[in-house]
Amino acid sequence: MRSVRMTVSRLMALLVAGVLMVSCGAGPTPQPAPTVDGAPEPTPAPPGGGRLVYGLTLAPSGIDPHVDASSELGIPLTSVYDTLVYQDLDGSFVAGLAERWEVSDDGLVYTFNLRRDVHFHDGTPFNARAVQFNLDRIRDLGAASRKAGGMLGPYARTEVVDEYTVRLHLSEPYAPLLDSLSQVYLGMASPAAVQQWGSEYQLHQVGTGPFVFQEYLPNDHLTLVRNPDYAWAPEVYDHDGPAYLDEIEFRFYVDPAVRALALESGEAHVMGEIPPQDAVRLEGDERFALHLVPVPGHPLQFFINSARLPTDDLRVRQAILYAADRESIVNTVFLGYSPVAWGPLAASTMGYEPQMEGTYAHDPARANALLDEAGWVDTDGDGVRDKDGQPLVLQAYLQGWGYLPEVGQLLQSQLHDVGMEMQMQTVAYPAAVEAASQGLHHLAPMVFSSSDPSVLNLIFPSSSEPGFNWSKTDDAELAGYLAEAVHTMDLNRRAELYSQAQIRIMDLALILPIRDYVNINAASSRVHGLQYDRRGWFPWLHDVYLEEP
Repeated sequence: MRSVRMTVSRLMALLVAGVLMVSCGAGPTPQPAPTVDGAPEPTPAPPGGGRLVYGLTLAPSGIDPHVDASSELGIPLTSVYDTLVYQDLDGSFVAGLAERWEVSDDGLVYTFNLRRDVHFHDGTPFNARAVQFNLDRIRDLGAASRKAGGMLGPYARTEVVDEYTVRLHLSEPYAPLLDSLSQVYLGMASPAAVQQWGSEYQLHQVGTGPFVFQEYLPNDHLTLVRNPDYAWAPEVYDHDGPAYLDEIEFRFYVDPAVRALALESGEAHVMGEIPPQDAVRLEGDERFALHLVPVPGHPLQFFINSARLPTDDLRVRQAILYAADRESIVNTVFLGYSPVAWGPLAASTMGYEPQMEGTYAHDPARANALLDEAGWVDTDGDGVRDKDGQPLVLQAYLQGWGYLPEVGQLLQSQLHDVGMEMQMQTVAYPAAVEAASQGLHHLAPMVFSSSDPSVLNLIFPSSSEPGFNWSKTDDAELAGYLAEAVHTMDLNRRAELYSQAQIRIMDLALILPIRDYVNINAASSRVHGLQYDRRGWFPWLHDVYLEEP
């Protein structure tokens, strides 16, 4: 981080394992400059220019951050869009496009004072009207906004106070608002560009970030070029001014088998989601460096449909959890690069409840007893339990990322050992979303990264709220915990509520956690300055440069 930092007064302090800070109106205050005596040697400027090739592992179905939800789209777009605030690696929120902010005592009004020197890549000014346009756009998209809309919570309207001051009005207090506003899904887009391109905007994206969107060819590549006018770098970056790199080309390496090879051949400089067996090899090669980044939020987990027979029976859901040997899956597929997940939040997430550890440990005898109790028995000796003439068959919709096919195969075998047949379909992300939304699944895996425990509100919403309710639950007790937690500004009470929510989710056996997600990235040793944000997924590329070969 740069030596000169913003001083931000706090409304919110420690939340369990992390820091969640809210500015209360303090402006930027430079720290005193170091004295000449004992001043550190100046750091030479890294060489500028060059072209970086970054390997993406999933071709997103769309890349409009206000509309689409995949984490993969955020990897390039974090460099295209700036946000009102940024979250530093220590969990604090620092100035972004907003210089400072304050929150009303009732938590319903957030006043943001904006930078005056910012313009979009198309030359149009960033101002209060632009903020209003962006937030209203997300709200008005409704169900078409797969993630951003839910992240806005009880957003009501934006009031333009003057050209560089806005007030965000909420219908209820919403504790994770700053966390939401720091994410690329709520990044600031050029109103002129959105209006000009309409439904084609994803091919012509315009932000204020350190890189300019140049070209997107779906399933092939996405190219960004340096923004030469970038002069408003947030404090999370290490230097002011434009980025070092001239150009970044993102290429898609959907097949895991080719990712390490692309690095070793020099075809790519950075690669995401390296297969663990390849990570072992690269780890011992001085030409490369591994970047192991824990991803907070919820872990890799299978949502269990509680509204479809036979998983509408709690005993069947519990049997699935007891039948799954998660330690075996993690050790076999991920070779020790990921810890076992025990609950709906990864251990690196603020508000994680440690008593989740060991929940539903592998116990096939217990799984068999629960299935017997539920009336599922193998009457014909074919190895699959049945009831009322129907076999115990589970439909699982798996996507191709995150080694889900490999995880699925092991899980399939483990479930078969207790008489459950799991039928797997490997589908693209849109098909998985559609199947899970319609409740066609019994098991559907997903990962959402978030540094705030309010991610639970996104994936276990009440029936009246938008979100990814793939467990199809409408449990009043769980809904009560989550509703109060997301709206309370009392940190102790908030932590208590999220603890209770995690326990309730597991009591209801709504998910099968597999592993806390660790993003195994690798880069050429020529790459310097590579850093990932607190959410573990999105790289900060403003400070990256390539050493001469």
